[in-house]
Amino acid sequence: MSFSCLMVRRDDLGDVSCDVESISADDLPAGEVLIEVTCSSLNYKDALACQANPGVVRDLPHVPGIDCAGHVVESSSPDFRTGDAVIVTGYDLGASHWGGYSAYVRVPADWVVALPAGLTLDEAMIYGTAGFTAAQCVAAIQHHGVEPDDGEVVVTGATGGVGCLSVAILAKLGYQVAAVTGKPEQAHLLGQLGAQRILTRDEVADTTDKPLLKSRWSAAVDTVGGNPLSTIFRSIHHRGCVAACGLAAGHDLPLTVYPFILRGVTLVGIDSAKCPHDVRLEIWRRLASMWQIELPKEFVQTIALSEVTEKASAMLSGKAFGRTLVRPTV
Repeated sequence: MSFSCLMVRRDDLGDVSCDVESISADDLPAGEVLIEVTCSSLNYKDALACQANPGVVRDLPHVPGIDCAGHVVESSSPDFRTGDAVIVTGYDLGASHWGGYSAYVRVPADWVVALPAGLTLDEAMIYGTAGFTAAQCVAAIQHHGVEPDDGEVVVTGATGGVGCLSVAILAKLGYQVAAVTGKPEQAHLLGQLGAQRILTRDEVADTTDKPLLKSRWSAAVDTVGGNPLSTIFRSIHHRGCVAACGLAAGHDLPLTVYPFILRGVTLVGIDSAKCPHDVRLEIWRRLASMWQIELPKEFVQTIALSEVTEKASAMLSGKAFGRTLVRPTV
């Protein structure tokens, strides 16, 4: 049996290619569960993998795709049977292990989660790692005790996958949301998601060395890192919380201890890839029930494997928005 995948290679001259190829099940890495993939999604990490970024891809050739959803074809695990609808996000999928941009994937059984009741496979991938990460950020804010009445919550990178889903979940739970974006033309869509206020990137770009800034927000979901995270962290209310999960704006974090010791602000790092299994199941349960949201149709697009490279380049250039489903069999 042969099938299509998106393969990243580097030739003898060091040039990277990312093209649709035909492989067989024998080519797939080891694992207890073979899944026929219905859909995957495009994330920032996938875009980096398509360019063989060494921070994501350890060995070439490689199949990107840190998410997938589909049906079990073969399983040597008692936890899964042929025909089961399942999802896989995180772990080493799409990094050191060939990922979801393939008509079939083979993975370890402990990476697999049964599709929760209340979600379709497509809906699960509209969330994907982005939605899973967004939900963890919201859970961290709630766990810290920040309530909707405590003040505005700011979300950076709001038109990206994690950002737009964070805005939507927070708004559904009753929080006042300020959405930060470099795409003012998408303001009306962010409003549809529930953002009550739209901020420009300049409004979260303080470059001074002030250890504290005016208190503005009760909490934050930061998807970009760098100076915006530093600015926001110095601007959080007393006993507030910042959930950080990205680095598109930089990996450096210029801070002093003052926000920690004078305002008691908490910085929570969100790690989706190695999230414990019991927490993973709970997050998916919430996304399938009381946290379930519906994005405006303009925020979701579906592409074929042959279109991934172009969309990945647009994402890395800051020109993408919303969520992109990838169909490996189109």
